[in-house]
Amino acid sequence: FQQPQGIKGSDFSKFIEKYGKHSFLSLCDFSKLSFQAGDPILIYFDSSSVLSTLRQPVKMGASGLCADGNPAGFLDSKSTSCTRIFANLSKSCITDPVLDAASYYRDFTVLKVRVVFLPFAQHLICLTIHSVAPPGAPHMKDNTCNNVVSEVIYEIEFSGTHGIQSVSVRFKVSNVSGNSGSSLQQHFTLRFWVSTRTLSHTLSRSGNPGYITGAPLLIADSGAMSILWSEGDGSCSQFLRHTVQFGRNTRTGCKLSNCNDIQQKLYKALQGMNKAEDLAITGSAHSTQAEEWTTILIRNCSVQAVSCTSCCTVPVTLEIQILWTKVGLMSNPQAQILGARYLYQCHTSAVPLTTVVTFTDMTEWPEPPRGQPQVHWKLPFDIFFPFKVAMNLERTFVLCPVMPLFSICTVCKPHCSETLEGWRDQETVR
Repeated sequence: FQQPQGIKGSDFSKFIEKYGKHSFLSLCDFSKLSFQAGDPILIYFDSSSVLSTLRQPVKMGASGLCADGNPAGFLDSKSTSCTRIFANLSKSCITDPVLDAASYYRDFTVLKVRVVFLPFAQHLICLTIHSVAPPGAPHMKDNTCNNVVSEVIYEIEFSGTHGIQSVSVRFKVSNVSGNSGSSLQQHFTLRFWVSTRTLSHTLSRSGNPGYITGAPLLIADSGAMSILWSEGDGSCSQFLRHTVQFGRNTRTGCKLSNCNDIQQKLYKALQGMNKAEDLAITGSAHSTQAEEWTTILIRNCSVQAVSCTSCCTVPVTLEIQILWTKVGLMSNPQAQILGARYLYQCHTSAVPLTTVVTFTDMTEWPEPPRGQPQVHWKLPFDIFFPFKVAMNLERTFVLCPVMPLFSICTVCKPHCSETLEGWRDQETVR
């Protein structure tokens, strides 16, 4: 090749006209570059400019040892487990990245879509993994490796052709004792859930217009109302939620296992806003003289925490222990502090959380409409009336012709007596 010649600003247009050509490349359609089910999830290491895949270790062979090269598949929600054996635990505790929680989310990002990576578009297609209450780094103490990762749970939010929307990770840690031949059982879980943040022109409905019993209870801009839900071990899940259904009373519960936020608030309440770190050895110490100050030792709840996956350890008492002595002449002794320690007394217990949803019907029903008028049949009050009628039937027939006669007699008094006497004579003859 020839040695490239320098190009000045004045020559730029000339070279463009001479060597420039039209491009027939079509615009990139990101909707066609979304992940398909089963595709490996791509990650990018910015420091080394390396494109790789997110790993989900699986067990290999009859021994069940971990094979770290297995890629995590898109929409492939599953759980795997495997065993790790350490020839030198004290060395692996500090140098082996599979035991450190930071290696599962730091120094790399996740690609939203399945696309050849472009450095200038990194902020558009890369996501940082959010760690929920990350634990500290592993460390050796008394022949025991503390804060070793025993379970990794990835929660991935996706939205159709828009690709991956967010990624978060949670950890469970344990302690491994021993040195040569120590083993650890690790669990890896990958969960996918549909994003509700992508707004659509067509809103979901739970009735038209009234709610249908059993339909989701809608809330603005977030789809449906949800309440807490538990993992398989009973601990509270940050991402698994139960949808509230209209007209159905619901009660859910779980145990709070991560109390880092509560711990920090209680530490601030016990320590105050200005956290004490150094204590003056003498009463006339100068702030610029480091030798006149002693560092306060702190023994917090994380050191005293017991191995309980569904327990919450919080500080309830702060005991400040100060060691001091008298120095100098016996005739004029001076008090001097030798050291100080913050000793937290912690309480470990299960913290149950409960959510209750109740529906109360407040409908005010109107008075029922009046029906058509009905015929009211009236019966005689005397229940013996039919029997009396039968017994007096003959007497009634005899007296009935006489009764009109009395009415006539009342009108014709002069002829009444003669008429009666005539009738009596006729009856006598008969």
